[in-house]
Amino acid sequence: MQIDRRAFLATLGTAAAIKAMHSEALAEALEHHMIENLDAETTKDELKVRLGTGLLFGGPLPSGKAPAVLTKLEPMPEKPTLVDFFKYRFAPATAKHVLQSATDAMKKGEREELILACLLHDVVLNLIKVDHGWWGAQMMEPYVSEKISWGIRYHQALRFYPDPSVGYEYPEMYNQIFGKDYVPPPYIKQAYEYARNHKSYMDARMITVHDLYAFDPAMKVSIDPFIDIIGRHFKQPKEGLGYDNSPVAHMWRTLIFPDTPL
Repeated sequence: MQIDRRAFLATLGTAAAIKAMHSEALAEALEHHMIENLDAETTKDELKVRLGTGLLFGGPLPSGKAPAVLTKLEPMPEKPTLVDFFKYRFAPATAKHVLQSATDAMKKGEREELILACLLHDVVLNLIKVDHGWWGAQMMEPYVSEKISWGIRYHQALRFYPDPSVGYEYPEMYNQIFGKDYVPPPYIKQAYEYARNHKSYMDARMITVHDLYAFDPAMKVSIDPFIDIIGRHFKQPKEGLGYDNSPVAHMWRTLIFPDTPL
């Protein structure tokens, strides 16, 4: 390890202070300086937070941009609804994205189940970003139809593969996020091939189609136009999301109480 002599001496103070130091003290100071610099070299390439960390927990946006500064959260209602999560827990970037996606689907006359799938397809990014299609589908399964959860699960794989029949092209944004030479891992390719030949293929493919139109920062959106669709197609538990003893209640509780240390 190379030692910058000037930098080391600068940490000790004035020339008079250095001259007054015993050799043992100098040796100890040098050792401390070396340890500090070794730690700096070791950690300079480390991440402050894993890229797959959910947005509610301080994870970066999928583009890699820094997340918003974490602030104190509003308490959730006693029996939280899906709309409450949009109001109090889903990060603005995620909420705006899925609202734009669902708005595009609604404007284009899609059926209500697909509109709801577009509304829900990425909200799990607040919890975790890795394999968000699978996580997102699992989180919604007890409350939506199989068509909706199936579409959410497989949109993750389908987004990497164009489909000219519905006008879906590989997103340029993915070249920026993953690199132009990116090749999806084998399990993603396997999931795509399975979904491509499945009778419900379009339930997932159309989510990716409306995903492409969901990144307009100037577009104003609201949850209000979707309240009735949520009421008809989302099975809100009477106990509240997170308290219904479903297999995924803990996922919703994690979003309710993200600051719980254990």
